[in-house]
Amino acid sequence: MRFETVGRAVGVVAVWLLLGSVAPGAPRVPRVGVLSPLPGGALLDPLRQGLMELGYVEGRTLAFELRSADGRTDRLPQLAAELVRLKVDVIVTASPPGVRAAKQATTTIPIVIAGVDDAVEQGFVASLARPGGNITGTSWFNTELSAKRLQLLKEAFPAVSRVAVLREAVGGASSVRATMAAARSLGVQLQVLELRDPGELESAFSAMAKDRAEALSVLQGPMIDSHQQRIVQLVTRARLPAIFPDDVFVDAGGLMSYGPSLPDMYRRAAVYVDRILKGARAGDLPVEQPTRFRLAINLRSARALGLTVPQSLLIRADHVITP
Repeated sequence: MRFETVGRAVGVVAVWLLLGSVAPGAPRVPRVGVLSPLPGGALLDPLRQGLMELGYVEGRTLAFELRSADGRTDRLPQLAAELVRLKVDVIVTASPPGVRAAKQATTTIPIVIAGVDDAVEQGFVASLARPGGNITGTSWFNTELSAKRLQLLKEAFPAVSRVAVLREAVGGASSVRATMAAARSLGVQLQVLELRDPGELESAFSAMAKDRAEALSVLQGPMIDSHQQRIVQLVTRARLPAIFPDDVFVDAGGLMSYGPSLPDMYRRAAVYVDRILKGARAGDLPVEQPTRFRLAINLRSARALGLTVPQSLLIRADHVITP
């Protein structure tokens, strides 16, 4: 009797497992892998918002697999490999290290760039119109933005002649070349400082002081974005007029910023994810470029530094924080 009862129980469990594995009529929920070089939900939240606006319901018609490097770019290859092993339907990432890690991890899973500088020059896509391969998304020309930031800095403070440039060592070289070209035309001497680790921030600002830098231009990168509060604190302590890559720094107390809205670009990635999940090939979807760039100015910070921002800049600003 005991053996018969056990046998029946095993048979019932086997049938239940078989029926559960078949799950007739239950649609498969697509999974979106988010390979974020940034802390927490900095990339996921606007992407999720964009997909919800397109009608997706998390947990019912879509699922997310978040892997965040928290600014530690050396972790990205391992995290990208995890997403590939999970067999996600699409990977969304941002920044050159993020795209590079995803590209090395897979040549078949579609990759959506949620914002990177010059995707063509860095070899991520063949062209903006016809990316080819498994990568598409949004990209901007950081070369133009880097030069524009230096021009704005010089326009705001014409007496400045020595400018430090803070960038990540893994960033594209084109932005540095553009900044150097702009510096020559503006009669500005540059001091380029490259970060390989967040622990080098203190020494970088010490080097600026030693070289008597009069202003600072901060270029974009996942490590820099992940430590924006600390960088703003160091800039404030050094009493340097500085221009940053986006207005998150200005909201944190930075003086000026110029660049595309990164949350808007992350949200825009949702459109690419939607089209890919509906059958489009990533390589057939043209890479988009942002058409609007925001100038932000913090007059509270300007007053603390004893600086006056010209009215010609204030009337062009998209976002002004008043004292």
